[in-house]
Amino acid sequence: MNSNDKPPMWKWLLKGYGPFLIFFLIALGVYHVPVAAVGEYNLKIYTMACIAIVMAVSLNVVNGYTGQFSLGHASFMAVGGYTSGFVTYYGSFKLWGDTQIHGGLLGSGDWLFFGSMIAGGLVAAAFGWLVGLPSLRLRGDYLAIVTLGFGEIVRVILQRSSRVIYDAEKVAETPVISFVNAEKKTELGGLVTHIGGTIGFDGLPKYTNLFWVTFVALAVIFVCYRLKASIHGRAFIAIRENEIAAEAMGVNTTKYKVRAFVIAAFFAGIGGALFAHEQATLLNPRELGFQRSLDYVIMVVLGGMGSISGSILAAIGLTILPELLRSVEQFRMIVYALLLIIVMIWRPQGLFGIYEIWELPWLRRLVGRIFGRRPKQ
Repeated sequence: MNSNDKPPMWKWLLKGYGPFLIFFLIALGVYHVPVAAVGEYNLKIYTMACIAIVMAVSLNVVNGYTGQFSLGHASFMAVGGYTSGFVTYYGSFKLWGDTQIHGGLLGSGDWLFFGSMIAGGLVAAAFGWLVGLPSLRLRGDYLAIVTLGFGEIVRVILQRSSRVIYDAEKVAETPVISFVNAEKKTELGGLVTHIGGTIGFDGLPKYTNLFWVTFVALAVIFVCYRLKASIHGRAFIAIRENEIAAEAMGVNTTKYKVRAFVIAAFFAGIGGALFAHEQATLLNPRELGFQRSLDYVIMVVLGGMGSISGSILAAIGLTILPELLRSVEQFRMIVYALLLIIVMIWRPQGLFGIYEIWELPWLRRLVGRIFGRRPKQ
């Protein structure tokens, strides 16, 4: 097929609105689950697991589909989280004079939050484009070092920003342009101001709830799966398997490698927005550093490079496992590390390898036996 005959990527990702309506209804149902019946602690774990799913599945686009190696995924999360927090915090002051939650589910406050998620995703995608450019000349360990360095740059800039403005009158009097000019020219945080610095961005309205985390997680899973099944996803996978052969077959490796970073960063920015408004009381840049990026890399590797269902299962398991080990508090991290080592020795290719759970041969044979079907010869 001629490359000019390929349909635009957005048609592959957004073809059919039915699934999103289904996700909307599921999210509504989850939102109305009684807290007393499940427990606030369990709902908190569910929320963090959904955010981890968004981050792991999005990182899989770069590390799994395209075969690149990013160690700075949490930096895109930080960019998206701070951008979203900036919009909701100061936007609430400008609109209503305070940072309280306005309106119920899908009320005026929720629409402001939705807009802030999109803004966070777009800004993170712009940074993803900048980080993706070195991927044209670097691979493997060298690219990992570049992404790691980018993550540290983001963390330092956020820590060098100025403090949050808490006074509604001062926010109203402050011109919007002043928020992107440094108060002190010597500060590294000259691009952004009034977002907390080393203290952290506190006072954010807690807009993240069961509806948003459920809907976003399902939507990201669906879009990434459609991407993998599309002709564009096959181009990503071709680059992962053999970049030279892919280019010889007409795949524009330059375009697709950068595009993988942009897509992954966009979803990471949305995940950062959910994380920022879940923390609410304090968003600290130290929480979104190398260690968190490493956690998401572990999820992708453990689930299987290129397996969406594997990333989902690993994200859920690695979110719940530390909580289950709280009964052995002193040895929790030791047991946690040993379990990871055992799994990687047992399955070095990850839980599902490059396959989805429904594509595993043993599962197909099991389903065939249950329903009386014989595998095709």
